[in-house]
Amino acid sequence: MKSIHLFAAFLLLFSVSACEADNGMGPASPMNDEAAAFTTMQNEITAMSAADLSDEEIAGLVLMREEEKLARDVYLYFHDLYGLRIFENIARSEARHMSAMKTLLDKYGIEDPIVSDERGVFSDAHLADLYTQLTTTGAASLLDALKVGATIEDLDIKDLMDLSEETDAEDILFVYDNLTRGSRNHMRAFYGQVTANGGSYEAQFISPELLKDIVDSPRERGGRR
Repeated sequence: MKSIHLFAAFLLLFSVSACEADNGMGPASPMNDEAAAFTTMQNEITAMSAADLSDEEIAGLVLMREEEKLARDVYLYFHDLYGLRIFENIARSEARHMSAMKTLLDKYGIEDPIVSDERGVFSDAHLADLYTQLTTTGAASLLDALKVGATIEDLDIKDLMDLSEETDAEDILFVYDNLTRGSRNHMRAFYGQVTANGGSYEAQFISPELLKDIVDSPRERGGRR
């Protein structure tokens, strides 16, 4: 899938700079109100009519299930390393994204690519390599870790937008829309922390215009639009 190649490009483009600060997101972070919305979403997914899926649509579901795990695992690693709440909060959100994708896989009888919930373990060997590369990059400094977070969300938004163009299944579009909204909120959070720590972030996968629109707009709440 395209995301594997994009992540490889990220590793070449990612700029390294050093700066640390101890500010993070507290318990009242924008991510915490996602939980109720995602509980409701699970029920809505199962209530929607099932579609006849193409091989491309199935591959997209499998990819996003593990891509959300990649994000969760990387953020948990950074939380252990730096103790910054933003990583813990967004890791919880990514776990909910994983659950939403699992609901779709179960609904369509698609085999779950996640055979172990152990951190850094993936069916896709490329994702396992990426976990190592991303955590190594972010281990250089707190600012690097925050920029890795912004880059993961950048890519997540791009992949979800692309995959949304490849399906007309109501339930899949519903999930992708909610996950994209969550990723935009995550981008706002990481971007804010990057700048607060004296760094800067430029779009690598979405357009600069879309990134500006996202970070200049208020956080979004989940649910149907």
